[in-house]
Amino acid sequence: MKKICTILAIAAVTSLMAADGEAIYKSKCFSCHGDKASKAALNKSQIIAGWDAAKIIASVNGYKNGEGGPMKGVMKPIASGLSEDDLKAVSATIASYK
Repeated sequence: MKKICTILAIAAVTSLMAADGEAIYKSKCFSCHGDKASKAALNKSQIIAGWDAAKIIASVNGYKNGEGGPMKGVMKPIASGLSEDDLKAVSATIASYK
């Protein structure tokens, strides 16, 4: 019984600590990409609404590595501040915007 309680407690804490993609989007992405990722950031980027999560992850990882288009100077510090869990969560959120 003690093991079951411990496992349930760990699961509860883990779910509370899970990255919130919507909150990350609103705090890090919304100001440039707009509501539901529907605008070109600073009129220079592609509209990212509807991109699949893998494409978003690849793009953000490219920015982390100093690659990318005209927005790489703006995006590198933002991308570098995202953990893998944050990136997965926010990419799933953006991919859900159709």
